[in-house]
Amino acid sequence: MLRLNNLPLKLGYSDEDLQKIVANTLKINPSEILSAVLAKRSVDARKGVQFIASVDLNVKNEAQILRKCAKNKNLQKITPFVMPIYPKRKTAHPPVIIGCGPAGLFAADVLAQAGLCPILLERGKPVSERQKSVAAYHSTGVLDPESNVQFGEGGAGTFSDGKLNTGTKSPQIRQVLQTFVDCGAPDEILWQAKPHIGTDKLAECIPTLRRRIEQNGGQVLFGAKCIGFTAQNGQIVSVEYVQGGVEKSIRTDAAIFAVGHSARDVFAMFQNKSMAMEQKAFSLGVRIEHRQRDIDKMCYGTAASHPALGAASYKLAAHLPDGRGVYTFCMCPGGVVQAAASEAETVVTNGMSCFARDAENANSALLVGISPADFGSDDVLAGVALQRKIEHDAFLAGGSTGKAPVTLLEDFLKNQQPRCFGDVQPSYPLGTVLEKPESCLPKFICDALRTALPKLDSSLHGFLRNDAVLTAPETRSSSPVRVLRNAETLESVSVRGLYPCGEGAGYAGGIVSAAVDGIRCAERIIQRISDDL
Repeated sequence: MLRLNNLPLKLGYSDEDLQKIVANTLKINPSEILSAVLAKRSVDARKGVQFIASVDLNVKNEAQILRKCAKNKNLQKITPFVMPIYPKRKTAHPPVIIGCGPAGLFAADVLAQAGLCPILLERGKPVSERQKSVAAYHSTGVLDPESNVQFGEGGAGTFSDGKLNTGTKSPQIRQVLQTFVDCGAPDEILWQAKPHIGTDKLAECIPTLRRRIEQNGGQVLFGAKCIGFTAQNGQIVSVEYVQGGVEKSIRTDAAIFAVGHSARDVFAMFQNKSMAMEQKAFSLGVRIEHRQRDIDKMCYGTAASHPALGAASYKLAAHLPDGRGVYTFCMCPGGVVQAAASEAETVVTNGMSCFARDAENANSALLVGISPADFGSDDVLAGVALQRKIEHDAFLAGGSTGKAPVTLLEDFLKNQQPRCFGDVQPSYPLGTVLEKPESCLPKFICDALRTALPKLDSSLHGFLRNDAVLTAPETRSSSPVRVLRNAETLESVSVRGLYPCGEGAGYAGGIVSAAVDGIRCAERIIQRISDDL
């Protein structure tokens, strides 16, 4: 198979056009092309608006075409991707996975394919019941601490934009994307430069993946909250959990802790057991909302209404003189600001959009990077304490009702009390209160945002729109701790057979990277079992 990179395509091209363009580029007859399939496609808005694509080709006389196009650096021979097949293995005690987010699900999927019958513990509920819990929270303000945006089947990603792009490089990325497609996601995620599923499609894919795990011998226990583990001579021997008010224990030689960045009780349990952990840098800030049609114009100009483009997205960053970084993160085109609390008397924001990305507003996290030096304590959980303080202060600033403090961009830059809204109406579902972000965020965070915003506008002119809405606080961008593990075996440096995994353990930063880490941990368990045979 051949791959042709950096192929420019007009916005309105057809499949027939694609084959002709490839033939013209390679100076071959179209009849020599057996198939031409997109491998990747991105939007290029530097000079006009067009697509830039990579195309996978099956051709007649491949060797001859390679010789003829030897000087074309954009043409290369590739090996087609094939999903891995895991050898069947047996073990005396099934592996246990704690957490049913991307890391846990993909780890369980691999282990189930290998015949190891994993047991997956999830403190929350299945997606269908979880959706009801979230809807009830939005309508009443009453939070279910075990079934919410953070906890439940699919993890925090299920109630997000479902972005599947990642800055990491790994051969397992394609495995993750293909698994989602096999479970019902649209094929286009295999070639989009910034693939996304949307919370509506994820809510359909995740239960399908779980059923596949069960069909391969795995077991998923909902409402099963891990409360501890037991180790003997430095080796894990069991995992303890509570389900239906009854404490239970599972004998195991391998446990993957894929608990997500909001499982603060698990971090505390690790600390009490003297597990090796360290403070980890993360980010704090707000969500910023514009009207999506305004973002489209900023990004695409007169081409903004073209149906081939869809809702525009952006990614902005600024480096400040004091060394801090300010950047946008988890940008949700055509989405809403999500109420994402997992503890009582707190306000937490996140972003969410459906597959169509057709809501009125665009929103993104606008974050300031912080380091352990900002935590105010050497305690390994000081970052968690800082998050909790900010989230509770936001709850108080919102009138102790669950409403979120918001301000307008113009008022924020002038450091004045926010006034009435303009064209941009806030989408946070529990309601909002006009209040300065300093009501919950540290002053140095707000000062950094004020310094950075004009710099961001220089990268995306119009971003500094006076009536853009800032909703506070965004605190859960990543885990504030890292559970230390062996770089080769991926086991905890404190307990053999215990695998800290995914975003909560400090080794991932999104759906795909978390899923990849889950796959890697599962493959290490398979390898360990193979070595013991």
